[in-house]
Amino acid sequence: MSEPVRWGILATGWIAKIFARDLSLLPDAEIVAVGSRTQQGADAFGDEFDVPHRHGSYQELVEDPDVDVVYVATPHPGHYAAAIAAIEAGKAVLVEKPFTMDAGEAQRLIDDARAHDVFVMEAMWTRFLPHMARIREILAAETLGEIVSVTAEHGQWFAHDAEHRIFAPVLGGGALLDLGIYPLSFASMVLGTPRKITAVSEKAFTGVDAQTSMLLQYESGAQAVLTTTSYAATTNAAAINGTEARIEIAGTFYVPTSFAVVRRDGAVLETFTPDDSGRGMQHQAAEVQRCLRAGLRESPVLPLDETLSIMQTMDEVRRQIGLEYTVEQ
Repeated sequence: MSEPVRWGILATGWIAKIFARDLSLLPDAEIVAVGSRTQQGADAFGDEFDVPHRHGSYQELVEDPDVDVVYVATPHPGHYAAAIAAIEAGKAVLVEKPFTMDAGEAQRLIDDARAHDVFVMEAMWTRFLPHMARIREILAAETLGEIVSVTAEHGQWFAHDAEHRIFAPVLGGGALLDLGIYPLSFASMVLGTPRKITAVSEKAFTGVDAQTSMLLQYESGAQAVLTTTSYAATTNAAAINGTEARIEIAGTFYVPTSFAVVRRDGAVLETFTPDDSGRGMQHQAAEVQRCLRAGLRESPVLPLDETLSIMQTMDEVRRQIGLEYTVEQ
């Protein structure tokens, strides 16, 4: 493929706009179409981002013959149906996180993608940031020795508004699905699938989880201590601790940032500072495009089986904390 990859944006909310801005940083990407639940929404987004094809339904977008790959940016409960529609239209798909509402939906979506032989990836954009790519290299080189523990948190403060998606049960609200997916995916990248999960939580005023903490234990003996909250702006720090050294990620771990590798005697072995622009979402799009050009049907950086494992972990956390949804598709 020598021509630009042609993207269709499905849904027009704030995350779709951030993605569209960052996609413009890739010289080999082009937004050719947008789909919204209303023609007015599609036209407004199209005007803002100079998108030529504006569709007043999601189905029209996925059937657009000029689209190579669909970015699904609906609220959580809409991910599954939108992604299935794109897959069955033969389109590659990048699905916002969390991938689906539960592991059952995730398994069916993955099965459908494999049956139709199309590319699908979860849009966990943090996984593809430059500092995360370098961290994976350090882990592969076993610079840290044996990994003992991972810590990570994601907390943001939200005004108590029952209509906001973070608190709305019908939109899959709660700290876990919206914010907790970040530390969970980070722990999965480092340690894989846990053998035991222990979770505690406090409910928000609408019944979804406001604050959830998780202790994950692994076959190696390593542990991950993760927490998420919608009631406070936390440091959003993360660290990987090994027998020989540790990685300290500066500031908010899930955005482009720096880190240091610190030996157990305190000597700094390496520092990393990103040279990046935009919010950082262009890196996941670049991975999609790399995979499409290589003829891959999933990304080796975030394979579908790992996405499914993360959804299974989230299901178990939800079971333990009593978090259930009656959602609108």
